[in-house]
Amino acid sequence: MSNLSYGKLREQLVQAAHLLYQAGVMSHSGHGNMSVRLPEADRMLLTSTGQITHLKPEQLVVVTYDGEIVEGTMDPITREIVGMHACVYSARNDAQAVIHTHSPRVTSFALAHKPLPCVYEAFLRFGITEDIPVADWAPRGSLESVSFIVDQLERHPTVPAVLLANHGLLAFSS
Repeated sequence: MSNLSYGKLREQLVQAAHLLYQAGVMSHSGHGNMSVRLPEADRMLLTSTGQITHLKPEQLVVVTYDGEIVEGTMDPITREIVGMHACVYSARNDAQAVIHTHSPRVTSFALAHKPLPCVYEAFLRFGITEDIPVADWAPRGSLESVSFIVDQLERHPTVPAVLLANHGLLAFSS
């Protein structure tokens, strides 16, 4: 790994992935993806596989928001997620990390096309005062899918997440 850039950031992202999986935040299958905004304009460090249970630092790819691989390799199917991560960073200047999960509890709201209500006390303690909205469904990786996410980000500028109809959750934070 010594020849890869962002060694410390890679280690932190891998550790976060493992902790989130162990805590049950990610789906039981370990499927999901994560990214971190990089200091260079329009670049992120992204998981190059949909499986995070045994994620290794070398499985992270440096990619531009347009999907150009700067360092590493990425499966064609993983390329489909670049847009959904990139649109969050483009729309939210304060977002430094993005997580996409199919956690069963939250995905049930996405499947029902129902916003996640802001009634949970922990939400309020963390300053979340608005329901988590649902972005309409479109095929994963499509421009339409990304536009539905952006629409919700623009309509709800304070929420830290967007449910993806028929799919899962996209969460982000500074």
